[in-house]
Amino acid sequence: MAVQTDFDDIINPKLYPRHEPLQIGEAGNSNETAPTSESVEAVGSGTRKPVVVVDDLHVKYQIFAGGKAAGAAAGRQLLTKARGLREVHAIKGVSFVAYENESIGVIGSNGSGKSTLMRSIVGLTPPSSGSVYASSRPNLLGVGAALIPDLSGDKNIMLGGLALGYSRKEVLEMRKEIIAFSELEEFIDLPMRTYSSGMSARLKFAIAASKQHEILIVDEALAVGDARFRKRSEAKIRSIKDNAGTVFLVSHSMNSILDTCERVIWINKGVLQMDGDARSVVKEYKASRLNK
Repeated sequence: MAVQTDFDDIINPKLYPRHEPLQIGEAGNSNETAPTSESVEAVGSGTRKPVVVVDDLHVKYQIFAGGKAAGAAAGRQLLTKARGLREVHAIKGVSFVAYENESIGVIGSNGSGKSTLMRSIVGLTPPSSGSVYASSRPNLLGVGAALIPDLSGDKNIMLGGLALGYSRKEVLEMRKEIIAFSELEEFIDLPMRTYSSGMSARLKFAIAASKQHEILIVDEALAVGDARFRKRSEAKIRSIKDNAGTVFLVSHSMNSILDTCERVIWINKGVLQMDGDARSVVKEYKASRLNK
């Protein structure tokens, strides 16, 4: 029987330390052999540099399942409440290698495990078994990135820039460029709680994309905003990739995937269904959706 945990304990980060992805070439424990540069190259890249290695990754977590189940004595009590723990096997033995200067689309239906996989790569969700290796700290960009709603957009630019590791001087130097990219010149002094979801998403993307990331994960950040902003965002992602960065793009928009990525990973119910050329994988994915 599981012991109930107080809400204050759930939000206590000391009880749930952040998982750190291992560096490529570093072993997590004595029973685990980390991939060396030689073994990774053998996967199939000539001179390309591996930046993320996912090795037989499994992610399981437990949730409380509440509901009603049929009672034994139907004549006396038709329904009785039942509550217990349910184990969810979100990622099931996924393995792949991502290389420098790649843009990789990650597709799959809702609940397939895409975001869980990305959170494991970043280090927010620890693996139940298997390993994740990275050459540097991956960065997650999502529309859920937390800024402070009661602060103005301008002050949130400073807050977000400092969180990315910039100095105050550097943030001030980038301020005009961030505001221009977000197209919020007329609203930048208003509290963010007055922004629409699209306006908030544009500002969050502009802040996060101001930094050149070696490994960037974009989770549904392009799903909001108008078509013109999506095109500019896609161009920014290509710019990050062209400057020796590696980008993972999680999206339900196949047009965004095809416009931005040359490689696609398809996750289906926690399993790596297909990994290959973007057009080939998207074609198979669309065909599977039509057959349902």
